[in-house]
Amino acid sequence: MRRSGLDAVRKTSVSDIVTAADKAAEAYVLAQLRRCRPDDGVFGEEGADVPSRSGRTWVIDPVDGTYNFFAGSSYWCSAIALRGPAATTDADPDALLGAVFQPQEGKLWLGGTETPATLNGAPLSGPADAELGLLGAATSIQPRWLEQPLSAMPWHAAAIQAASIRILGSGSCDLARVAQGEIGVWFQHSCPQWDWLPGKAIVTAAGGTTATVEVNGLTWFAAGGATAVRQVVSALASAQLV
Repeated sequence: MRRSGLDAVRKTSVSDIVTAADKAAEAYVLAQLRRCRPDDGVFGEEGADVPSRSGRTWVIDPVDGTYNFFAGSSYWCSAIALRGPAATTDADPDALLGAVFQPQEGKLWLGGTETPATLNGAPLSGPADAELGLLGAATSIQPRWLEQPLSAMPWHAAAIQAASIRILGSGSCDLARVAQGEIGVWFQHSCPQWDWLPGKAIVTAAGGTTATVEVNGLTWFAAGGATAVRQVVSALASAQLV
């Protein structure tokens, strides 16, 4: 679809866009899940919302990193998670299984509570348990949030403690690389379930740690080795203003 030409529609900002490919991918995944798992619920970024009769719900991000995808980058993926009973408004429910597929690089990460963390079938070593100051941190914050002290100050407090900062444009791609040890730690605020649960499942299956913290009315999410996650959370909380 991208090779044939796509238009993008703005959702909440210039960089938060959707294309027909996002919607087509979600429709395809929804159809397969309804065929294979008719009693399970489905909750997708582009509007899929099927109530669960089994207590299990699939959370879909058909294209994570749409801005990258639309620009011709390879740093985007399709991601899916399986969660147990939880409300769609819960910030951090349990993730039973996660999968992240980066098609242009031919990489498939899997992991969950009963599924070992793997990349294309090979076991993942997991994130190193090292000090934040020795690690590269992947993160994301939009320019409009940097204008607001309630979000900018916690982000700055954590970012300046890392050895380096990377903003790559796909949270699930980032989290998958945290699970394999390529990225040291990751943090971001206000993640919907489809941006968080697939990567969370894989990181924890690889032996990593995840956490959330409420700061100035925003929920921040972090993943990596235990020491770095603890230090990220502490830095974020140090900028509590209200």
